[in-house]
This record gives sequence, structure tokens and C-alpha cells, in this order.
Amino acid sequence: MSFDRNLRTVGPQASWTEIWHLWTVLVPRRSINGQFVYGRVWRRHDGRDWIYKRFTEFDSEAAA
Repeated sequence: MSFDRNLRTVGPQASWTEIWHLWTVLVPRRSINGQFVYGRVWRRHDGRDWIYKRFTEFDSEAAA
């Protein structure tokens, strides 16, 4: 019988893996004007990889 040692066992996920975190990222390259590229994204861990979603800011006065 063969046994795959590279197989990861999937255990119960921690409670924090289902929560989206607001994260600031810095891309390791420069823009046209020579500044670093950075931005804010939503980030969540699915037990294996990080999942990222676009963060769009809104005006709180316009939302009311």
C-alpha cells in the first residue's frame, strides 16, 4: 500500500479564518512616477491560501 506524505490533512478551521481583515499591501514595484504601489484590500484565510477582495472606500455622508 502506498502512502502519500505530501498530503495535508484538513482539520477543523480556526474561527478567525472566516473573518475578513482590512489589510494594506505594498506591491514591490514602482509606478510611472517612481512611487511604490500600495493599496487596501480585504483578506481572509480559507485554511490553505489567502483570499483577497478589492476594498472600495465610500463617503459615509453619502451613504446616510
